[in-house]
Amino acid sequence: MKLKSKLLLLLITIGLFTSCFEDEDDNFTPSANVNDFVWKALNIVYLYKDQVPDLADEVASDSESYNTFINGFETPQALFNHLLYEPETIDRFSFLSDNYIELEQLLQGTSVSNGLRMFAFENPENTSELILVVNTVIKGSPAESAGIARGDFITRIDNTVITSSNVSSLLAPDSFTLEFANHDDNGTTDDVTDDTFTANGTNIALTKTAFTENPINTTAIIDAAGENVGYLMYRGFRANFVNELNTAFSEFAANNVQHLVLDLRYNGGGNVSVANLLGSLITGQHTGDTFVKLFYNDRLQNNNFTYEFVSTGASLNLDKVYVLTTEQSASASELIINSLKPYIEVVQIGTRTIGKTQFSVTVYDSPELFNKNGINPNHTYAMQPLVGNSSNVNDQLVPLTGLVPDIILEEDVLNLGTFGAINEPLLERALEEIAGTRAHIAPYPLVPIQIKLGALPFENEMYIQPLNIQR
Repeated sequence: MKLKSKLLLLLITIGLFTSCFEDEDDNFTPSANVNDFVWKALNIVYLYKDQVPDLADEVASDSESYNTFINGFETPQALFNHLLYEPETIDRFSFLSDNYIELEQLLQGTSVSNGLRMFAFENPENTSELILVVNTVIKGSPAESAGIARGDFITRIDNTVITSSNVSSLLAPDSFTLEFANHDDNGTTDDVTDDTFTANGTNIALTKTAFTENPINTTAIIDAAGENVGYLMYRGFRANFVNELNTAFSEFAANNVQHLVLDLRYNGGGNVSVANLLGSLITGQHTGDTFVKLFYNDRLQNNNFTYEFVSTGASLNLDKVYVLTTEQSASASELIINSLKPYIEVVQIGTRTIGKTQFSVTVYDSPELFNKNGINPNHTYAMQPLVGNSSNVNDQLVPLTGLVPDIILEEDVLNLGTFGAINEPLLERALEEIAGTRAHIAPYPLVPIQIKLGALPFENEMYIQPLNIQR
């Protein structure tokens, strides 16, 4: 679709995970206690500690001046923010949580949500209004139960017209009603200014609930020029869903899948060990070879670690894989691409990834930092700081500017398609590559501006299992 007028497109992650996990500590501890934990832990484990003057060992050499320093910040969050290294460009991902119970649940995919992820764009008929379009419905969510589908358009929330100034507040409550609309291009596919969105009489009330997302959103086996293509829409590298991942690849193997399309377009990352398993499932012929190298700050070099490809009966033994990406593909998703490239051909289709080569670990206020043994009972703060970098076997890091696709194709909010369907634009393009055809010229898509509303930092995390590091 050619654009003759510029449309504002906001990228929104709108599960709006509003948390209702209660903080177990009703008695707030003075911030100095937490501030001391924040500084001393970052002084040991933070990847960029040597680049932050206020994390130098000398800062704590005099207890009086040290206490004056950490007490100069009104909140632990203020101190934490102060100690981050170039948060606008380098460390965009470290975060502090005031509830480690909730943090642990979030990292396992458990949240309070209605299960919707959406884009927003200006209404061509009235550019002061926004139209929402569903890009993902999370499995097991209220939105899935209600029958909402990818590509559905929404024009009102609680009978209120949506605008850039009210979209966050309209989506913030635990319950609201969505009004759906039909899209009509009125026969002018080259000019979106003539498009209309008309209410179709469908109104759906949603209430956010706590549930755990299965990251395996969609699987399919597709025929392409007489060969079997496996398709996996994968949303997160989560250790609690490893059995489901193995099952998906066992099905691919049983059906003699000769090609794989790995859809990571909305996958913000997760557990490195699961990425290691996925890489091994895709290949299988490189068991024992280096998959990824992990390395820490100068103080923790003895903890540097290498993951190797593992043996698994469901491996596909592929020498080529097709990976779909967007600006929401991050960390472990990028690690998969970067770590496989030295061994097999990786054809990346979509748009540039976010650019995150660092990994994190949950850090607790305890003697061993990376686990809760002897944890301070006076507060529930924990951190998820960047503690190391990752590289492939050739010592190549994921660029901070992201991984650039071999085939650039941006999503069109007016033609998102259905995950796993052969006419879904990104999957269709991969199938054309596999079959050696080029059946159509893709329309010019709307170009999203990266603005996230309601997203939580953990969605772009790459983390490892705890180490035994003493304070």
